[in-house]
Amino acid sequence: MRRHPLKQPPLKQPIRCFLLVLAAGLGGMLGVARCLEPDPRGFGTHRQLGLGPCAFAVMTGRPCPSCGMTTAVAHATRGRLDRAWNSNPAGALLAVSSVPLIGWLILCSWKRRPIGFRTVEGPLLGLLLSIVVVSAAFWLMRILGGPVYLAPTGAAPVPGPVQLAPETRKEGL
Repeated sequence: MRRHPLKQPPLKQPIRCFLLVLAAGLGGMLGVARCLEPDPRGFGTHRQLGLGPCAFAVMTGRPCPSCGMTTAVAHATRGRLDRAWNSNPAGALLAVSSVPLIGWLILCSWKRRPIGFRTVEGPLLGLLLSIVVVSAAFWLMRILGGPVYLAPTGAAPVPGPVQLAPETRKEGL
């Protein structure tokens, strides 16, 4: 007997484990972002994790495609989607899409099949590609045109060139 072409074999254990690890990673990202205080400048929140300033921004004076992404996720976990969008639209989309994606990943792993799709790769690659395209598009708008007024009415514009605060050096340490 032949299999129906749309009928997929059950997901194997390594794939199911990968889906759960991905769901845990996304949940961890949201949890860490919730613990961070969003930087009012719209970027720089990652510094609270002990990371240095953005090397691209330091060298060029312009934001990189991911500048503001941590701040956007931190704002989104607080329900401030307008501020999240202003910090980094791709980060805002990542944060908002993470909640249903976590549920979908867990459900696919539990049911041993991709729910609503033929494969798990298709929607995951589609989401990744969407985030990359949105990130690149808004990055180009930021570096080429300065402020971009794409936020809801009353919200601050997406910042143009990054204004980095001079690093203070502690003497005697």
